[in-house]
Amino acid sequence: MNNAIRAAVAAFTLIAVGLGAHVALAQTAAPMEHDGKGGRHGDHAAPPSDGAFHKRFDDAAKWAKKFDDPERDAWQKPEKVIDALHLDRAARVADIGAGTGYFSAKIAKRIPGGTLYAADVEPDMVTYLGERAERERLANLTPVQSSPDKANLPEPVDLALVVDTYHHIGNRTQYFTALKSSLRPKGRLAIVDFKADSPDGPPVEHRIPPEKVTKELDAAGYSLVEKHDFLPRQYLLIYQKRD
Repeated sequence: MNNAIRAAVAAFTLIAVGLGAHVALAQTAAPMEHDGKGGRHGDHAAPPSDGAFHKRFDDAAKWAKKFDDPERDAWQKPEKVIDALHLDRAARVADIGAGTGYFSAKIAKRIPGGTLYAADVEPDMVTYLGERAERERLANLTPVQSSPDKANLPEPVDLALVVDTYHHIGNRTQYFTALKSSLRPKGRLAIVDFKADSPDGPPVEHRIPPEKVTKELDAAGYSLVEKHDFLPRQYLLIYQKRD
């Protein structure tokens, strides 16, 4: 190899290394946005083909510090959300995407004669939910290991609640069509998710406007029966399945 070729190879190598370092630095410095449960969503270039925002929540102890932060109550308003659900004390309820049980524990206390199924796709979260139920003596809280395409509820429920999770679900019309078999006659579905201008939530391109939620769920066999606007950063939509 002559000197000219050696010099060209060396120059190309330096350029490639420099570009690689620049890309790595840009990725490291990429902005992070809060998710709805107090954690953070990473930057995503484009929505995935199934319409979901995919993120792992596989360290329950870490996420519990964020998901169950008392400061979340100011904008999530969990007690007011539960009031709006008008639950019977003997109701059967599913909290889909329960996480560490922020809503599950509160609902379980509201339905002492009922059952709360706390469903999550993360095995570590399911384990944590069981430990929390035991620790807080919530005998009516049952953890459920769900899967990305199915809630896996052990019996039909009166209400399925999906908080800060709708945007994580892929193939939503298919998912919620299947969920109808896990709802009792006149069973309801409540969706809480982020407004476009919320300071929390997934990246803006992954936020789903309420009109789109209603369109997707109409296709899945649900009718919108209630809308609530008391949440400062989110919407609360309540649907009933069509038999």
